[in-house]
Amino acid sequence: MKIALVGYGKMGKIIDEIATKRGHDVVARLNETPTKENLNNPDVVIEFSQPEVAFSNIKTCLENKIPVVCGTTGWLEQKPAIEKIALENGTGFLYGSNFSLGVNLFFALNENLAKLMQKFSDDYTCQLEEIHHVHKKDAPSGTAISIAEGIFKHSDYNSWKLDETEGKSLGIEAIREGEVPGTHSVYYRSEVDEIEIKHTAFNRNGFALGAVIAAEWLPGKVGNFGMKEVLGL
Repeated sequence: MKIALVGYGKMGKIIDEIATKRGHDVVARLNETPTKENLNNPDVVIEFSQPEVAFSNIKTCLENKIPVVCGTTGWLEQKPAIEKIALENGTGFLYGSNFSLGVNLFFALNENLAKLMQKFSDDYTCQLEEIHHVHKKDAPSGTAISIAEGIFKHSDYNSWKLDETEGKSLGIEAIREGEVPGTHSVYYRSEVDEIEIKHTAFNRNGFALGAVIAAEWLPGKVGNFGMKEVLGL
């Protein structure tokens, strides 16, 4: 396939390496605004840029009928508009707060645990924690928000807030330290014990491989998708 990379930072460079190893042709490596010309007619775009430019980057690609795999977080209030643009242009948009296979299995595990804990909501309080490198601009992480949304489906919690859980507002502690690729924990605490599930990323390679696998899956599909569809979870 021909792949255009929009956002050529650390993640973009790892995606470039993995895509090339898997036999794909990377036809554009952009840190500037994408245009029909500088995208070089790709089969798919992989977008890992910054929250403030993600919407315009994705919109340009979709309006040129190029499917987009996006891993940029921190812009999701505009996601419904992007999903509408994808449908209007008869192309595909795939968003992942985290493309790692392990994290997507963790999402499924998180929902199953939330179902189990639903009966014991009077006894246990849920709390989330995420740790990332100091360069990450958004807090909480998109992955933490996805975890919270999985819990909302099977609990009385209906919103999230930074800091401690309070009432129906699920607390997320966002820690920024060193060069941590990403650690996410879900705790259920009672007066007598604690249940914890945790995912720790050792490097960015798992995110990058998942993004390339998503890019291999998306062309030819119309609509809005996530890693659940790619992995059949």
